Amino acid sequence: MAEFSMNSFLLTDKVALVTGASDGIGFGIACGMAKAGAKIVFNSRNQEKVDAAIARYKENGVDARGFVCDVTDEEAVREMVRTIKEEIGVIDILVNNAAIIKRVPMTEMDEKDFRKIIDTDLVAPYIVSKAVIPDMIEKGHGKIINICSMMSELGRETVSAYAAAKGGLKMLTRNICSEYGGANIQCNAIGPGYIATKQTAPLRERQPDGSRSPFDQFIISKTPVGRWGDVEDLMGPAVFLASDASDFVNGHILYVDGGILAYIGKQP
Repeated sequence: MAEFSMNSFLLTDKVALVTGASDGIGFGIACGMAKAGAKIVFNSRNQEKVDAAIARYKENGVDARGFVCDVTDEEAVREMVRTIKEEIGVIDILVNNAAIIKRVPMTEMDEKDFRKIIDTDLVAPYIVSKAVIPDMIEKGHGKIINICSMMSELGRETVSAYAAAKGGLKMLTRNICSEYGGANIQCNAIGPGYIATKQTAPLRERQPDGSRSPFDQFIISKTPVGRWGDVEDLMGPAVFLASDASDFVNGHILYVDGGILAYIGKQP
């Protein structure tokens, strides 16, 4: 048996590309990986967001490199990956985090909006993974982490496109594992529960009398731990799946949801 070392959890000098990591969950995951020693690279759709994110990373002690890139544009992704390889190094870790959501009843959603969500949340992870896998094969090792969702398992009103994309991303995760596990590439996913971010702040706004909003109460009642998750709750799982400590973990979806998916709920 090989001797176990806590150093297997470190990401020292590994190059980690976290897509859409200018804010929110991606930003938190990138900061967690930086604390474990990784070199952080991220993208956003415009220079203003890239610049603002770099400033935020610096405030958190992270020297990140940002690129303007639309991850639904295959040629733009190839160019970004080429530049990262030439200027920073081969990408060791890919986190497919970039995603959008539009909460509209299915029969009221425009087809173009449905397709845009599928393109961003499912096709883009395919495009970026396709761009990094050849170098991972050549290097002999690589880690891909897809950011799934509880909607990879459950349906809910108004999120038909998002649920379809995240369900597809779960299966893309397993298929990348199936195709490239033999090349020593591990592809896993994290399925966050309800996480307290700027994007979810409106869902947590207090009522005029100071009480929780109905949706906030609903989430708390469905979460055994009794709270929303914090971005920090995702850092450890992400670092683990990016590290050598998870080399025999492949095709797995790790739900970081406070127990929602395991819980039927309290009896009324």
